[in-house]
Amino acid sequence: MEATHVVAVCGSLRKRSYTRLALERSLDGVREAGGTGEVLDLREYDLPVMNADEDETGDSAAVVERIGEADSLLLGTPVYHGSYSGVLKNALDYCGFDEFDGKTVGLLAVAGGGFPVTALEHLRSVCRALNAWVLPHQAALPHVSAQFDGEEVTDEGLDRRVRVLGRRVVEYASIEPDPATFEAEENVGAGGR
Repeated sequence: MEATHVVAVCGSLRKRSYTRLALERSLDGVREAGGTGEVLDLREYDLPVMNADEDETGDSAAVVERIGEADSLLLGTPVYHGSYSGVLKNALDYCGFDEFDGKTVGLLAVAGGGFPVTALEHLRSVCRALNAWVLPHQAALPHVSAQFDGEEVTDEGLDRRVRVLGRRVVEYASIEPDPATFEAEENVGAGGR
């Protein structure tokens, strides 16, 4: 049996990104659980704002392919105005049911302030609309600049949450999909771009 492969999508464009650092730490948890993982760093792709009249622009096909090939996903975002980043939203707009249906997704958010939870709620709604199975466990790092010493998370409890998130996306990668619902049949979403 092949190891579960996790793609951690980094929704930050910053050169020194706490989101990226936290996702890397979560990938340590992926490896602890016997999986493999990699960061999909959106800084490295030409990803124009999604235009529904153009199926593939820039590097969108490569991003969609990497997300689609993952057994499980980690979505990481900085918090902007109480929600997730525009760069992550744009990447998710290129995706659809083919990439997310029945896939296990873990959520992680970092915030300069003290309340990163609403971004996770918004991401949870998007993933559920795409029929993904979103882990109940999530990781939120408030006051993030104070949470790191170099590349290490200094708060033991937060560090554990981040690593457990990585373990959970491996442990629940093969969860049986829920039976179809009328909501799923009505949600044409990405298919009608």
